[in-house]
Amino acid sequence: MAEDQAKNIEQWKVKNLIKKLSKQRGNGTSMISLIIPPKDQIARVNKMLSDEYGTASNIKSRVNRLSVLSAITSAQQRLKLYNRVPNNGLVVYVGTVLTDEGKEKKLSIHFEPFKPINTSLYLCDNKFHTEALDELLEDDNTFGFIVMDGNGCLYGTVSGNTRRVLHKFGVELPKKHGRGGQSAVRFARLRKEARHNYVRKCAELSTQNYILNDKPTVEGLVLAGSAAFKNDLRNSDLFDGRLKEIVIKVVDVSYGGENGFNQAIELASEALADVKFVAEKKLLSTYYTEIAKDTGMYCFGVKDTLIALESSALKELIVFEDMEGERLEMRDPSTDENIVKFFTKEQLQDDNNLKNKEGVPYDITDRIDLVEWLATNYTNYGAKLEFVTDRSQEGMQFVKGFGGIGGLLRYKLNFDDFIEEDYDDGADDFWI
Repeated sequence: MAEDQAKNIEQWKVKNLIKKLSKQRGNGTSMISLIIPPKDQIARVNKMLSDEYGTASNIKSRVNRLSVLSAITSAQQRLKLYNRVPNNGLVVYVGTVLTDEGKEKKLSIHFEPFKPINTSLYLCDNKFHTEALDELLEDDNTFGFIVMDGNGCLYGTVSGNTRRVLHKFGVELPKKHGRGGQSAVRFARLRKEARHNYVRKCAELSTQNYILNDKPTVEGLVLAGSAAFKNDLRNSDLFDGRLKEIVIKVVDVSYGGENGFNQAIELASEALADVKFVAEKKLLSTYYTEIAKDTGMYCFGVKDTLIALESSALKELIVFEDMEGERLEMRDPSTDENIVKFFTKEQLQDDNNLKNKEGVPYDITDRIDLVEWLATNYTNYGAKLEFVTDRSQEGMQFVKGFGGIGGLLRYKLNFDDFIEEDYDDGADDFWI
């Protein structure tokens, strides 16, 4: 789903931001971490910063005092951009940080999170505090649970640490043995009919609870129960096919109702955690199938993938989330020509890659992580972006064998046609 894809990309951006901010260090307490939850007041935070400014003016060390005052002023300037706190809250990181060369550099980041952040934080330290952002990375997919036994059926959902009962009903089914006065055949028929009607009702209510606008409202479905009913429901033609497709686990529980619901959550916890894992394996299996069939509807490696992307031929872009590489915009001082190149981490360590044919160093005008550039610009080329990890066998193969980047194409491309025209003069040195 498009929503899930957008959420995954936003989560990656937060994860990447946390990684970058965690590496930054300042000289003294010159780095401010400020998180304002939704419904808080900008005026209150401004007053708090004004009070802090007054307190910081008394710091004895001149260097430290000026750094802190500068950071507080920067934070106040950022808050002026907002009339009120955004719906999901506001995150601000400002301060003076030390570069690798030991020089001081001002850093300022402010953004509205992609989902509400229920934390209030103000800290002035020699590092940025990103712990509160971890809650943005928590998986909040919703999973459905159907718990059915001979006494009734319960429908519920689980999202993160929150469980919710949507609906439940009881039922009285005939036992296996009659009381007499009926023939065994007639009693068996009545019993079978009652069970069938029960399964029918459960199936109908499943559609009502978990289907909206012709689509499932949950990421996956768990069927639980203490008897054979759960299997009867799953195998029944009355059970909606759209729900059958997303059944991720069938578990045996000792109870029905809410006790059974709690037990089912515990037993299915591993399967719930594996949903993203399974989706990743399914995506990469599709990719490998195209390669095995040699359909020509695939690409791999930075060079071919970016050619496909810029040609708008890329339907699905697959990227390893921790892939290391950079996109550099450079100017050749000899010709005043602007050049864009993509480098691996190893290639950046070779100074010759940053020089022209005459050995004159390029002037670097802009540099950005390759994955960050892709996450920001993929929509301009009409592609879908999927992040994968190296935790599965398929993911590890993708990282080691295909450079951690590739994709599925809309139409075939002859990549050799692009080499002579656009990527000659030894440009292969600049690609993974």
